[in-house]
Amino acid sequence: MLRPQTITWLLHRCSIVKALRPGLSLHAAVFKTGMESDVYVSNHVLNMYAKCGDIAPARKMFDEMSGRNIVSWSALISGYEQAGEYSIALDLFSELWVVTNEYIYSSAVSACANLMALPQGQQIHAQALKVGYASISFVSNSLVSMYMKCGNCSDALSVHECMPEPNLVSYNALIKGFLENKQPEKGFAVFKLMQQRGLVPDRFSFAGALAICADLDNLLAGMVFHCQAIKHNLDSNDFVGNVIVAIYSRFNLVEEAEKGFRVIEERDLVSWNTLITACSHCADYAKGLRVFKQMTSEYGLRPDDFTFASVLAACAGLASIQHGKQTHAHLTRTRPCQDVEVGNALVSMYAKCGSIKYAYNIFNKMARHNLVSWNTIIAGFATHGLGERAVEIFEQMREIGVKPDSITFVGLLMACSHGGLVDWGISIFNSMKKTYGITPDVEHFSCLIDMLGRAGRLSEAEEYMRKSPFEHDPIVLGSLLSACRLHGDITIGEYVARHLLKLESVSTSCYVLLSSLYASDEMWGDAAKARKMLNGSGLKKEPGHSLVEVNGSFEKFTVGNFSHSRIEEIKYTLRTLCCPVGEVFLDIT
Repeated sequence: MLRPQTITWLLHRCSIVKALRPGLSLHAAVFKTGMESDVYVSNHVLNMYAKCGDIAPARKMFDEMSGRNIVSWSALISGYEQAGEYSIALDLFSELWVVTNEYIYSSAVSACANLMALPQGQQIHAQALKVGYASISFVSNSLVSMYMKCGNCSDALSVHECMPEPNLVSYNALIKGFLENKQPEKGFAVFKLMQQRGLVPDRFSFAGALAICADLDNLLAGMVFHCQAIKHNLDSNDFVGNVIVAIYSRFNLVEEAEKGFRVIEERDLVSWNTLITACSHCADYAKGLRVFKQMTSEYGLRPDDFTFASVLAACAGLASIQHGKQTHAHLTRTRPCQDVEVGNALVSMYAKCGSIKYAYNIFNKMARHNLVSWNTIIAGFATHGLGERAVEIFEQMREIGVKPDSITFVGLLMACSHGGLVDWGISIFNSMKKTYGITPDVEHFSCLIDMLGRAGRLSEAEEYMRKSPFEHDPIVLGSLLSACRLHGDITIGEYVARHLLKLESVSTSCYVLLSSLYASDEMWGDAAKARKMLNGSGLKKEPGHSLVEVNGSFEKFTVGNFSHSRIEEIKYTLRTLCCPVGEVFLDIT
């Protein structure tokens, strides 16, 4: 016959490993033997359900208990907090009639953090101070996290400094909190202070520090932390390894990102998704698709919505409608109820692959739209030169009460530019600040200048540029210079070029556009001078290239490169097709 000590020990083990099924059997044994009247045994049953995330039977157990003690309340409040039922956890906390313990305070503070309920959290903090529990480490750690989540960094720091012996958890909470509150430099300072006080960073410490490096665009610091993670044997941990992959991809170092991925010992779905996203971010879309194939074929992992969104982005980057349709078909078979982000990715993929009709059909069939959905279809119509359709979609969006953002207006201005709807575009641009409270940024001004330039209204474009805060921005100036070259306006073109050439960040395009502008007016001497200036600048123009899909693989053709192993075969085929092979030849690299 099972004794209470044995059954409680077994229930405790079920709680630790979250083994619900054996726990159910043990509860049945408790009920059968009449041990439910023992509050000690009942608390273990209650705690088992709560820790396994099955909160309904935990509450039923609590309600039916003839006698409850502080452990009963603590287990239930903690269970609701861990199950994401934060409001119920706080309601139970307010109903407490017994003396509260430190575990209940910690759970209540965590619930306040997740609800962003700062005033309530401050009240609980005051109570914890009054009874002397605020200095206990896990209560203090919960308070630090709560204040950070609520954006009150100074109070979080004060709680940390009042701790008798700050531990790794509290330092990690500060690092993460400063990152989330856009104070990454302070996060760095906390990491250094933690090490100075003799604490050894763990996986959470390094993940936070590496994320700060990405936020600050500080590759060198990221590499230093990567080295430290290797020294502590943490680079192979999936939690740290995923951040390492992400940070290298941020700096377009896809090979380093892949190396970081290969080191991870237990790669989960997040790891694979991170690498696929990294490949897309670094514009190595073909590699992203190969990684996806390896993940599903060799390792048998089942992709989720995030995976499919990333794969569809890779298909869009390659403009490969074949791969896109295959992915869509797989989605239709395996995931009939698709997430809104997957729907957005499908719309984007079809639009970028040249099939705006398919994109619009997907958009119409989506069960739910968010702002990204509307922005995506507007941008799709814009790139296909269907300005009027983009404006129609914008009007539909407004009618149902969806508030546009900055990206919406970039798409609209592009649509008006490509569709020749200049007056519409000017009206939309002027409405941004006046009607929607959105201050135009450099992208909006660049689209406006491009739109006016395409229409030959160069004087208006110049006037808008002079009035804007981006008069000396290379993107805006480049848009106007391109328009001057298109319409052969030497006067404005020379003025814009002079401003562009004074900028440190000038690219080769400025010299090329200026040379073409002079050449269009048969000013050959000035055109030659512009080319000579380019040669003397030390800048090099990136060679043009194109991608060709052959039997599901992608070949990159680059101007002026003859190094391909099958170059003679390619030349022979071109001759057969009556295509002359001149000095400038496209070769596969």
